[in-house]
Amino acid sequence: MNLESNKKRALEKQKEHRKFLDSLKKKPPKNLDYTVQETHEEVFEKVDCLQCANCCKTTGPLYTEKDIERISKHLRMKQADFESKFLRIDEEDDKVLQNLPCHFLNEDNTCSIYDVRPKACREYPHTDRKKIYQINDLMIKNTVICPAAFEFVEKMMMKLGK
Repeated sequence: MNLESNKKRALEKQKEHRKFLDSLKKKPPKNLDYTVQETHEEVFEKVDCLQCANCCKTTGPLYTEKDIERISKHLRMKQADFESKFLRIDEEDDKVLQNLPCHFLNEDNTCSIYDVRPKACREYPHTDRKKIYQINDLMIKNTVICPAAFEFVEKMMMKLGK
């Protein structure tokens, strides 16, 4: 999997992808949620995230209070200690990782806190979400980072004839 060529292709197709995603927002097709779920499953039958982990290397998830509580308990740390060791407050007042790649990413691209990972990590790249058109901006960003998200948008365009 060549991440650099995926990024280049995603950037080249950004306008086309945005136009397509905006068309879903203006007039959502019947059975859109079903098509989204079906396409998500098809993409992830072929894509192995452990071959890539680009999301863990380049983007930090948002940590909710529930995430912090769950992960710090798992690590047997006080929440305040977990936050001061791993997190910072970003421009939007969200709690995010201090450093990238993610501290919890192992050398083999597995996650050392997989069972208790943040909600944002569990849901990434958000290609199985209902009312997908509500996250068009996020989806465009994700196509540049995640080969599966790029493939998802391409397949959706083919299926819906856009």
